[in-house]
Amino acid sequence: MHHHAPEGHCEVVFKDVRVPVSNLLGQEGKGFALAQARLGPGRVHHCMRTIGQCELALELMCERALARKAFGKHLSDFANVQDWIGHSRVEIDQARLLTLRAAWWMDRQGNQAARVDVSAIKLVAANLQTRVLDRAIQVFGAMGLTPDTPLAYLWTLGRALHFVDGPDEVHLRVIARDELRRAKANLGATAAYYR
Repeated sequence: MHHHAPEGHCEVVFKDVRVPVSNLLGQEGKGFALAQARLGPGRVHHCMRTIGQCELALELMCERALARKAFGKHLSDFANVQDWIGHSRVEIDQARLLTLRAAWWMDRQGNQAARVDVSAIKLVAANLQTRVLDRAIQVFGAMGLTPDTPLAYLWTLGRALHFVDGPDEVHLRVIARDELRRAKANLGATAAYYR
């Protein structure tokens, strides 16, 4: 999104590299599994950070709505702005609870047991951040697009989150497959009235 990541993401290309066996991390050919093992906790971290960034955006949105006037009224007096604030609060709290549940599962049963919940929070967090930040930017008007607030930058992070650590579509597939697996196991148990 045309900005430099402060954490310094970069591209690394390995060509004709030979690594001595003594420098091997884990088992040969198991690098993908090793990377996947850190993704669950990493995704929870992304979601926690997203929730904090959305809290900041909501605070800024509320302050701006209380201070800024348009057509002789504070922005906070307009029903659509109140709706944006209300939806943002509820959505942040929903994401927080879902993230806490995923972390709870990881603590109790391990990363694999929490896999579907982790996919759910990754999907929810990306959508949350782009929605809440979009609303906050709208309340700020053109100022929300400038470096005068962190909003535009936080929106770009949220937009990137739609594919960082797996695109939304992969996480939707994980969730759907789990739902279908459970439905298949109970096939006919709840759908008797269709006959």
